Amino acid sequence: MVVVNKSQSTLSSRRSSFFNSHQLTHPPQPDVYFVGVDVGTGSARACVIDTNGVILGLSERPITRHQLKANFITQNSTEIWNSICFCVKACLRDSGVQPSEVFGIGFDATCSLVAVSQSTDQPAGVGPDFLDSKENIILWMDHRAEKETDAINATGDVALKYVGGQMSIEMELPKIMWLKNNRPGGLDDLKFYDLPDFLTHKATGSEARSYNSTVCKQGFVPPGVDGSTTGWSKELLELLGLHDLVANDFEKLGGVPGKNGVWLSAGDTVGKLTTRAAEDLGLTTECLVGSGVIDAYAGWIGTVAAKVDLPSHPELSEDSNGSMSTGCGRLAAVAGTSTCHIAMSEKPCFVQGVWGPYKEVFGPGFWLAEGGQSCTGALLAHVLSTHPAHGELVQLAEASNLSKFDYLNLVLENMVSDTESRSVVALAKHLFFYGDFHGNRSPIADPRMRAAIIGQSMDTSIKDLALMYFGACEFIAQQTRQIVEEMEKGGHNIKCVYMSGGQCRNGLLMRLLADCTGLPIIVPRYIDAAVVFGSALLGAVAAQDLVNEHIATKGRSRKSSLHLTKNPVTQSPPHSPYTAPSATASATNMSSFVYTSATHHGAPMMTPVGEEQADYFSQASNQEPASSNTAVLSGESDSEDEQTLSFGSKQNTSQTVQKDLSHKLNKLNIKPLTSISGSVKRKQVKAETQGDKLWQTMEKLTGPGKVIMPSDENDQDRKLLSAKYAIFLEQCYKQQEYRKRIDEIEKQP
Repeated sequence: MVVVNKSQSTLSSRRSSFFNSHQLTHPPQPDVYFVGVDVGTGSARACVIDTNGVILGLSERPITRHQLKANFITQNSTEIWNSICFCVKACLRDSGVQPSEVFGIGFDATCSLVAVSQSTDQPAGVGPDFLDSKENIILWMDHRAEKETDAINATGDVALKYVGGQMSIEMELPKIMWLKNNRPGGLDDLKFYDLPDFLTHKATGSEARSYNSTVCKQGFVPPGVDGSTTGWSKELLELLGLHDLVANDFEKLGGVPGKNGVWLSAGDTVGKLTTRAAEDLGLTTECLVGSGVIDAYAGWIGTVAAKVDLPSHPELSEDSNGSMSTGCGRLAAVAGTSTCHIAMSEKPCFVQGVWGPYKEVFGPGFWLAEGGQSCTGALLAHVLSTHPAHGELVQLAEASNLSKFDYLNLVLENMVSDTESRSVVALAKHLFFYGDFHGNRSPIADPRMRAAIIGQSMDTSIKDLALMYFGACEFIAQQTRQIVEEMEKGGHNIKCVYMSGGQCRNGLLMRLLADCTGLPIIVPRYIDAAVVFGSALLGAVAAQDLVNEHIATKGRSRKSSLHLTKNPVTQSPPHSPYTAPSATASATNMSSFVYTSATHHGAPMMTPVGEEQADYFSQASNQEPASSNTAVLSGESDSEDEQTLSFGSKQNTSQTVQKDLSHKLNKLNIKPLTSISGSVKRKQVKAETQGDKLWQTMEKLTGPGKVIMPSDENDQDRKLLSAKYAIFLEQCYKQQEYRKRIDEIEKQP
């Protein structure tokens, strides 16, 4: 792989990117960059972008989680911070960007509870071993607080109205209540953060909280909503025996807005990096930190402003008026181990089983809703790994130089030909796969839901595995339709679905999503990095005024006040625990993409060195050919199987295999890269609110997307999928009915 550093690829020549060649917003500003940090369930990531939204450096490092007891899953905030620092330094080093050139940084992370000592600001143990203070994070997927969740939901407090009618066991308040009931000393000397807010605290020293974390996951109702005056429900907390949280104007939770606490919307400026944080990250004390968001919400930020050629939805390909309202109706599906569905509206939309409506999360006056599927990537990995033919699949896929999913897609195509079936969908017409193996998050919000499969045989062949895999894909698509329909019943007007994550490479799954929902499915330019890209946009929003000042003064005022780090990132990093040989970091140097003099519609293009312009299914493969052990950067890649399952061709240099694969998958009617012509002359619109400021930054830096249109509604496959959807709903609700009938019998004396 040829690596071109900054000195070889000057800013004057880097005028667009391969993915952004159709939408040049402006020449990149010299010496202006932004960093994004994403902390998923299994790894930390960082990226560096320029003022066209081009990712120049990308790095990832795994993080660990511990399960010392069933349903108890913890993490270590110190390890996470060290992993973040490793990734930021690595992507700066690989891109050639200097610390003084990074103006803003944004953070996103999972919605996990962080416990910190009030007196020392150091980690505090959260159990089951309370003596281990290093394990101070209760991970979002920790399910220890079942009784506490039931107790909270039994109160009927008004705060529950704004979390989908009931609080989830994945949220923060049940976890805090569990600590109150089980930790020696209860909540003494503790304060709490959602993980994104902890990271901005670690970076700036500020106690500011984000509306995103507290409203979405902690039961905070912004003042002015439904009579709320402090944000926190004093009545609810006292009813639950959590008087510690009420004390000193809710100090342990961040306080009261405008009194002893600061609350910020996404991208609001939290402050500058502290000297310690700047040295840890390899940045400067002039770098501004944007208010963070939960990882799924960064996926919305990083995808939904993509423009596409879509005659049926001209509003998606035209410049907006610069208002955040443009984003209403654009559903972001952020897919990893699980999938989160984020939608925005101008009025509160109440949907049973869908979290929210959440106010102020992205800006004043707008409401967010969050649906979700408990397992999607994990479901596909489970179906493959538990089937008797899995070992055979591994060998055959390896021999064919394909991922497991690509190989199964080809098996299904061959089965269509061998059986003279109408289509792949028709192959599985009598397979009814309901896949809630790990409970239901949306729209019925029932953690007791389990899988039910009708149509299984004793066949253990690779063909049967292909059918089971298809059934799992169909389930994901049908449940997405169910979530969309429930959201629309509640008042949302969903126009299209913006996907992100490695699942985007699976043409079969994308086609099923389009045909089941009847909506256009839009894939972003950065399939695997959409979330970390979204967090970089938060840094860009926070630093907007500073950037404008820098440009106006040609950098004089900024450079005079810089506090540089002790170890410039252009040098080899010093030996440390996270640069030791045992560290299993994967890094991607996006600077290997250089700008050439070739043009497209008058705009310069960027082409990978030594490669032809990639097609639809290889467009996100920006690094040297991956081995079977290389982790693909995705939303939440935390199982070994998921990390090694690429949805694209494993070897991009194998042109024959890729050409054959693309030919076969083109039968799925995937549309090519959109052709937004020429350079877009963006309207200069003044941001009226913080939300508008965020949206205009998203429009400016987000590149074009690609569209998978649904088949005609009279297409036989769509008719079949619609008929199976009715059966899918029966499987969903009949399971609850069956369980209730049995429970009633069990209650009898």
